[in-house]
Parts: sequence; structure tokens; C-alpha cells
Amino acid sequence: MRSASRNRQKGVSFIGFLLIAVFAIAVFAIGGQSLPIALEYQAAKKAAQKAANEGNTMPEVRAIFDRAAQIDDIKTITGADLEISKINERVVVEFEYERSLPLVGPAYLVYRFTYQTK
Repeated sequence: MRSASRNRQKGVSFIGFLLIAVFAIAVFAIGGQSLPIALEYQAAKKAAQKAANEGNTMPEVRAIFDRAAQIDDIKTITGADLEISKINERVVVEFEYERSLPLVGPAYLVYRFTYQTK
């Protein structure tokens, strides 16, 4: 006699597959829109550090940052948005800003960035 138990199939059901696919598409869509925001932040950090290293006065620091922002296509923050101070004869540049990414309806993903040169 054959055993009464049947071999169970293994794998993902169609509904499970659809849920995984929708989740993966959402992650890639949000990630694809978030990547330029993250790259712009990295460029802004680099420009702020360059401005702090090369500039001695507030107008110089702002001008250096604005030139670097033109080259690196930084549109969210300008030299006028920088907070510039001197600590022990060293120029310190700080900035803070946020970017939002519309998701669905009234839902937004908000990125808050802050940086201070060392």
C-alpha cells in the first residue's frame, strides 16, 4: 500500500510572488529617486569642506562653495545658506537642509541633512 501522505510542493504561491514583486518595485522606485538626493548631499559636503579649507573670509567661503555648487550641480543649498564661523583661527562651515520625496497621495519621504566641517 502507498502511504496516505502526499508530497507537498515547495515554493512561493502566486499571491506571495505578487507581494514580493510589489515590495521590490517600491524599494527600487524609492531608491532610484533617493540616489540623486544622496549624491547631492555628498557633493555639498565636499564643497563645504573645500570652501572651509580654501576660504578665509565669509564672502570667499560663500563664493568658493557657489563655484563648486555650479560644477557639481548642487541646487538645494547655496553659499548664502551656509553658517560660517571661526574656531581657533580655523574656518568652520555648517549647513542644514531637508528634501522631500513625494510617495503616494499626501505621503512624503523627508530627508534631513546636516553637516559641519572638521
